[in-house]
Amino acid sequence: MNKLGRLALRAAAWGLVPAVPLLITGAVIAFAVNFQPLYEYGFDRYDVGRTTGLSEAELSKAARGLIDYFNSGAEFIDLTVEKDGRPFALFNDREIVHLYDVKGLIRLDYWVLALSLAYAAAVSAIMVRRREPQRLAAPLFWGGMLALGIVISRAVIAIVDFDAFFVQFHMVSFVNDFWLLNPATDYLIMLFPGGFWRDAMVFVDVIILSLTAAVTVVAWRHVRVGSVRS
Repeated sequence: MNKLGRLALRAAAWGLVPAVPLLITGAVIAFAVNFQPLYEYGFDRYDVGRTTGLSEAELSKAARGLIDYFNSGAEFIDLTVEKDGRPFALFNDREIVHLYDVKGLIRLDYWVLALSLAYAAAVSAIMVRRREPQRLAAPLFWGGMLALGIVISRAVIAIVDFDAFFVQFHMVSFVNDFWLLNPATDYLIMLFPGGFWRDAMVFVDVIILSLTAAVTVVAWRHVRVGSVRS
């Protein structure tokens, strides 16, 4: 391979630095969105059955309905549960529009995950085929460090003032105010109160930290081995 080709391969390997946090974060968010026990944990912890008047079975149905909607081709959610022995449309028009917006963010996460995974897999396959997997160690290490820095910084900001962080996230992520819901009348916010989102962020961040720490440690060991051999 000529010098230009080697430079291109090196640049591709270092492209893993931004790809690592995108891949890990995207994967963990996708997992959390589809992890029904997380929803049910929140229902139990925050006594959502009492707040909404829905049975445990209907709350589970609501969780499954949301997950199915996020992964379906349906534009708007149409979720009916049973309350007081009668069918009940769980979400009003404002909540339906907001869930449509949320679905857009989830689909964006899926795309980020797919593209970053494809990139990482392609670069890794090329390096392995060329019998140069050691070239992946340093980019993976710094990608892990970048991911750790991002998640720790975000966690510190959220710990200082979670409510302000939560509001700012919504203002940046959505172009309308349909996310402003009434906890006394809107079931979406009854199902997922503020405390749930704090817990969900901790859940996501702990997994991200664990995965990035593992990647960083393993990559660092290979970096050190490579430096010793050289």
